[in-house]
Order: sequence, then structure tokens, then C-alpha cells
Amino acid sequence: MTTGSFSRRGAIDLSALANQPPTASPEGGGTGSGAYSVDVTEADFQQTVEQSMQYPVVLSFWSPQSAPSVRINQTLETLADEFAGQFLLAKVDVDAQPQLVASVGVPGVPLVALVLRGQLAPLLQEPVPINELRGVFSQVLQTAVANGVTGRVTPRAKPEQEAAAPEPVGHPGLTAAEDAMQRGDLDGAVAGYEAVLLQSPSDPEAVAGLASARLAIRTRDVDTEEARRRAADHPDDVAAQSMAADLQLLAGDVEGAFDRMIDCIRRVADDDRERARTHLLDLFTAVGNDDPRVRTARQRLASALF
Repeated sequence: MTTGSFSRRGAIDLSALANQPPTASPEGGGTGSGAYSVDVTEADFQQTVEQSMQYPVVLSFWSPQSAPSVRINQTLETLADEFAGQFLLAKVDVDAQPQLVASVGVPGVPLVALVLRGQLAPLLQEPVPINELRGVFSQVLQTAVANGVTGRVTPRAKPEQEAAAPEPVGHPGLTAAEDAMQRGDLDGAVAGYEAVLLQSPSDPEAVAGLASARLAIRTRDVDTEEARRRAADHPDDVAAQSMAADLQLLAGDVEGAFDRMIDCIRRVADDDRERARTHLLDLFTAVGNDDPRVRTARQRLASALF
């Protein structure tokens, strides 16, 4: 395939495709084989890019004649399902879409690129081990949150699956971890959730359960009044503010805990800011990323960071 090249690293000019007619949302169209993947054509490419205002879009330019690009797609589809809609995988068959390839300026396949807020940046050009890619996409999602992009893709369901889809069965290790939590065996609960995540790294129940268990461990021997006094006396102490936020969360003051950490992020800088941001993300996980209070706080976090 002979095409142009990216004129800028991190952004491309999509104006050549700006006048394409509107089409259905990519979440419900295409023939991608995963629940969170679609096949993209020249007609719906621009609209797919526009979805990056809501959630990250991962573009995979591939060819059935290129074995490495086929392998990359298989890995990306697995990860798209694991991350459960935190990004959309959009696949472009370069053999079937030569005009699109020429318009975008794809130098060759395989090529995987990230689109975030309409801006495109290359990610990889050769197969990468799936464990390494998990780390890459974790960083991608952190970047998306920092830019206020926190939506989720609606999963596609194939017609034959809709009628006969079985009820999802939770990981068997979850029951043991949850029982340990109920007994107050927090260390056992952490070990149980971590065991589940070794086999299913993106299991949402295990992720949230682990965050909750760690929260309980952090606060189990804490003098509540002393922790609150320390936070009041040291507004720029990230550790003190983090502990006070943990206690607020346990007391049911979810918004107050989020507000405390966001205010802390605004006051501090550099490594302290990153520690405060990471702690706030842990609190989001403990509450649940689908909770409307988390969605609101993510928007405020993005404003605090930029």
C-alpha cells in the first residue's frame, strides 16, 4: 500500500472528510466481531472520530493480507471487551477503503492510533504482548480522564445473541472474597480479589471490591478525630487529606470526600498533585465508575488539572 504519512504527530487534518453525509452511530453499526468494536468505512469515519469527544477511539488500520495486523486486531478486540466500553475499537480495512487511507495519510499497516477529542496520535505499528498493551490502555484512559473524556461505549449485541444470551456468571473467586469482607477478614478479601484479577484483569466487581477492601484496611486503626484535626491543620498535606477523604467516604459523605481531594489537587503541584489524583481515582473505583457522583467529580477533576 502506498500512501502519504502523518503530517503531525498527535493530530491530523480531517477536513478532507468533513463533508461526508451523516450516518448511524458507530456503536450500533459496522460488522466488528467484538461488543465494543466496529468496522469503519469512508462514509462513517468522520462520525467515528467525533465519538472521541465522549470516549477514546482506537483506530486500527489493517489488511486481511497482513498477518501482524490481523493478530493486533484479535488482541485489541480482547482488550476492548475486557475494558468494557472504556474505549471504542474502530477497524479500517485499508484494502477496502483506499480513498479513506489516502485522505488520512496512513503510511502502512499495521497501524494503531488513538483519537481523543478529535486529535489523532499513533500508538503502535507492530504486535505487542497483551499484558504490555493493558498498561498502555490504562495510561490512555488516565489521559482521557484528565481531558474530561469519561463516557462509555454502548455494547453491540448480535441479533442471535439477544434472545439466547445466558445470564452472566460471576467469577467463582468473587464469592470467597465477598464472604471474607463480610467476616471482617480484610486481608483475606484483598487476596481474594487480587486472585480474581490475575485471571480477569478488568472484572468490574473485583476492581471495585479490591478498592473497597483497601480503603477499609487504610482506615481500620485510625483515630478519626485526630485524622480530621490533622487534615484541618495541614491543608496541603496530601496524606492527611487522603485519610480524611477516606473517612468521609466510609461515613457516606461521597461528594465531600471527592471535593476534599479535588481541592487538594488544586493547592498542590508536581508529585504531590499526582499522589492526590491517584488517590481520588482509587476513591472513584471504590464508589463505582458508573455512579453519577463519580461522573460529576471526574469533570471537576479535569478542570482542576487544567
